[in-house]
Amino acid sequence: MGPTKLEVMGEHAKRIPTLYEWMGGLPALERLFETFYRVVPEDDLLGPVFAKMSKDHVAHVSAFVAEVFGGPKAYSEHHGGHAQMILRHVGRALTEEQRQRWMQLLLHCADEIGVPADPEFRSALVGYLEWGTRLAVLNSKPGTTVQPDAPMPKWGWGEVKGPYTG
Repeated sequence: MGPTKLEVMGEHAKRIPTLYEWMGGLPALERLFETFYRVVPEDDLLGPVFAKMSKDHVAHVSAFVAEVFGGPKAYSEHHGGHAQMILRHVGRALTEEQRQRWMQLLLHCADEIGVPADPEFRSALVGYLEWGTRLAVLNSKPGTTVQPDAPMPKWGWGEVKGPYTG
């Protein structure tokens, strides 16, 4: 077995952190979604969508995004993976207006709590959120079929792997 990429690059080379690590890990994701879901009930457009949100919602969404961003696979191991997340949206008939408001509020909360604002990270974050929220809207339409083996998306610095991405 030959040398690793880092060994070839030299001893001063550093491993590129995952989006999960760059953002600050699970504590940062939980802080973001706690802040966001504290604001949502007061929002006229989104409040009704999340009116029956479980007390575990923040933890589940945080674990899901953590896994997508290169963190622990806790969501897949304990909650069923991507197919289970898709099922959470089936039949909810989400609108484009609701999706846009979700994005607006979440990014406002990200700024408010100090999520990294460097262009490279924000580009990856917004890219995932745009993709994920658009997928949620599509999967919320009547007649949606969920593939039980839908792979968990993997988001990184400019590369994407997951269902519908190849």
